[in-house]
Amino acid sequence: MKSMPLPLLAILLAGPVFAAGPSPFPTLDGKPPLVVAHRGASGYLPDHTLEGYAKAIELGADYIEPDLVSTKDGVLIARHEPNLKDTTDVARHPEFAERKRTLKVDGAEEEGWFASDFTLAEIKTLRAVQPRADRSKAFDGQFSIPTFDEVLALRAQKSQETGREIGVYPETKHPTWHQQQGLALEKPLVALLTKYRLNRKAAPVFIQSFEAANLKTLRKLTPNKLVYLLDANDVRPDGSIDTIRPYDHVVTGDARTYADMLTPAGLKEVRTFADGIGPWKPYLISWQAMTDKAGKAMDVNGDKVIDQRDMTLLEPNSVIRDAHKLGLLVHPYTFRNEAKHLAANFTDNPSEEYRLFFAAGVDGVFTDYTDTALATRRLMQQGQ
Repeated sequence: MKSMPLPLLAILLAGPVFAAGPSPFPTLDGKPPLVVAHRGASGYLPDHTLEGYAKAIELGADYIEPDLVSTKDGVLIARHEPNLKDTTDVARHPEFAERKRTLKVDGAEEEGWFASDFTLAEIKTLRAVQPRADRSKAFDGQFSIPTFDEVLALRAQKSQETGREIGVYPETKHPTWHQQQGLALEKPLVALLTKYRLNRKAAPVFIQSFEAANLKTLRKLTPNKLVYLLDANDVRPDGSIDTIRPYDHVVTGDARTYADMLTPAGLKEVRTFADGIGPWKPYLISWQAMTDKAGKAMDVNGDKVIDQRDMTLLEPNSVIRDAHKLGLLVHPYTFRNEAKHLAANFTDNPSEEYRLFFAAGVDGVFTDYTDTALATRRLMQQGQ
């Protein structure tokens, strides 16, 4: 793999290289890329809270993104995972101590407290906490766990208050696993979208999933736009992706990985059940490490930690172009401001990463920092 030559990087960071017509963005439709508030304003407040979504809307997000899991009584709530141990204060509730157990989720054993063992009434006694050690814990314990119904009500309220149509971008978390628990997500999700008059093609809604089987089921239930997410374990030192198989593929014996679904043939199949893809960023523009004689990544900047700051970018691949040829939108994840998440090329400036991906033609980004993404988009719109 080739590292991105500095002249090419400079051009990409400076502005669009494939701009068509008056738009500075080479997106599928020529419109500015969407800014999706990943789990709310998660760079500032605990994930998946009404307060976090409201903050993201205040910052100007085009869409808010709730991850959905089910309670024992079949109510959809906004949590990143069925396991509540990292995102709530459940461990501080002695009345729930006996609920702690080990459970397999997508074939991997996890220990903790699981939403599927709690009723909504019990969930409502819990409070959200910041799951990331490098972010403020100042708001831990202050905010309740919202239902998807409450998130949609907030979206409707804020759309009316702001005079702009705010989108919602729900993700079905572990849909095959939920089916195995007798708590399928699809029909409750569509029922709530119908309640808020959002179960229509033109609605400001994208439904996303890491499982094709889930999207194929949803395609039969709703005309809403669907997005296929693509994950991986890691990036190897040489820049190649350590990819994985979707869980629905594992269950059915399909040997294909997420990387296989990003080939031209794979994308052609994705187009039969989805309107877009949501790949992990390095599936579009990867990075490589400086390695020692053993092939291990080196601590280039000498801070005794090996992270993104020790990596340099590779040239963009053809995935965006291949997807656009098929009419698929491309919404990569996740953009973060912290320096440890930024390749050395960006010199600790998160705006430069947005510039690179916006110039490459992505149609939207999932970000923890809505304000930074919007500020960069605005500057590019102004030709700066």
